[in-house]
Amino acid sequence: MAENDGLLAAVQAALRAEHAAVYGYGVVGGRIREGRRSEARAAYDVHRARRDELRRAVRDLGAKPEESAGAYALPFPVPDSAAAARLAADIEDKVAGVYSDLVRASSGDRRRGAADALREAAVRAVRWRGGSVAFPGLTERAAVPSASASGSSVAPGT
Repeated sequence: MAENDGLLAAVQAALRAEHAAVYGYGVVGGRIREGRRSEARAAYDVHRARRDELRRAVRDLGAKPEESAGAYALPFPVPDSAAAARLAADIEDKVAGVYSDLVRASSGDRRRGAADALREAAVRAVRWRGGSVAFPGLTERAAVPSASASGSSVAPGT
């Protein structure tokens, strides 16, 4: 049962991260320049779909999915398009970190799905940032508390 508890905790943490990402992309979409709005919209849609998948996964594990917070604290002010792009990269870095936890906690199809989500988040972060990190989902984790920590932040784990 402890193994299932670890898996459930990792799935719930990923769900919290996706709730925060959906909220964060609402901010990004409102501030990003016209030329990048379709990119923001596509990321928003991906995070909504993953959030919904994770809700089902939590139910399949016999638990109640955690609900979204009413609002999330932004990690920094987002007054313009440049800040919106930084926020999007930050969101994707944090989401990648949470999915790295889910990769470690799961197996089979769920593990493959988490690895795909980690990879996709890392690619989006590179696009938003214009550069990459050595180990997406791991390097960023060194400076932040565990993704399974609770809190209402757009940058999951902060």
